Parts: sequence; C-alpha cells; structure tokens
Amino acid sequence: LRSTIQEMNKGWQRLIQTKRFRDVVDGFIRTTEVTRPKKVGQEMDAHPHFHAMLLVKSTYFKGTNYIKQSEWVEMWIKAMRLDYHPQVNVQAVKPNKHKTLEQNQAALHNAILETFKYSVKPSDMLAHDDQGAWLHEITKQTHRLRFISDGGVLKGLLKPEDEISNEEMISTSEEQVETDETRIGFSYLPTHRRYVYNPKFNVYP
Repeated sequence: LRSTIQEMNKGWQRLIQTKRFRDVVDGFIRTTEVTRPKKVGQEMDAHPHFHAMLLVKSTYFKGTNYIKQSEWVEMWIKAMRLDYHPQVNVQAVKPNKHKTLEQNQAALHNAILETFKYSVKPSDMLAHDDQGAWLHEITKQTHRLRFISDGGVLKGLLKPEDEISNEEMISTSEEQVETDETRIGFSYLPTHRRYVYNPKFNVYP
C-alpha cells in the first residue's frame, strides 16, 4: 500500500505538470482515501484512490479547452505509466441559472464534502472481526505519507493564517470586476482560518 500511494503521488505530480492540465486548471485540492474490499478472502487488502477538486478557467467548458472523461483517463494512464484503464469519475460543479441560489450552494457544498471526507471509512475499520489488524496495518503503511495536496491559486488554502505568505494569497482586496461569467463569492474569515461562502460577491450574467 505504501509504495502504491507513493507512486500515485508521483503520478499526480507528473499530471499537474503537463501543459494540457496547466492550460485549463487554475488550482486544485487533492485528497487520498483508502477503502477496504468487501469480498471474502480480501479482508486485508486496501484500495487507495484520489479525490480531487479542480478550479478550472472560465473558458474550460468552451471549445477545445474542455477535457472529456476519456481524455482524463488517458492523461492519468500516461502520468501513472499504467498498462490498463483505471476508473476515473469526473463531475462538473458549476452554477446553474435554472436552479436557485440555495441549490447551487448545496451542489458546491456537497462537492467540497466529497473531496474532504474521511481518509478511511469508519465502517471499514470495523468491517471484520480481525482484532484491529487491518487498521493497524493501514496505519503503519500510511505513516507520514501526504494525504492532502494543493496547488495553483488554492495553494496554502488549508494552511493556518500565520503560515500563508503574501505570494500564496489569492487576493488582498474585495474589488468587484466586470464579468460576463457566473461567479460564486467567498470571503476569508481569519477567526475560522478558512474561506466561507459569501453570496454578497456572487456575479450572475
């Protein structure tokens, strides 16, 4: 498991350095989850996979900028140097003018929760009467491995406020600019050390 996750991390680095990725993605947050197979005889196996939230450019869904799921699969195959086709699930989360503000907010909220959910399902820890052997082995195998990665304009988003450099700050003002694109606004709360949804700065065409 340890070597597999390490290779996945290397593959991710190769992916984000490709021109195709950098041309359409402004920032990302990526987490690692490890699940436990339910099949008999595989109780001590583990399946690591990534959850990634990508902040794409406003032109992403136009013309050749858009990356189809089949292309994401090929990009991941190349980055990981695989000889098989892995499962890659891609879903778009963007404001829908036919939905209410609350519905759009809920969709974004759910996407964030899906990315930042548990690294190991609580149910997997107790799925079998193994006296905690699986959990012990997972803990040993993943010790000091990096399970969260961020980059681009989202770099440092998860850092405490006093650890964020000026270069890593996304913006230092609340100036509103003219745009013909739908935008969802966030404000940084120092007391919570995170960005929170702020509909005051939403922009709809």
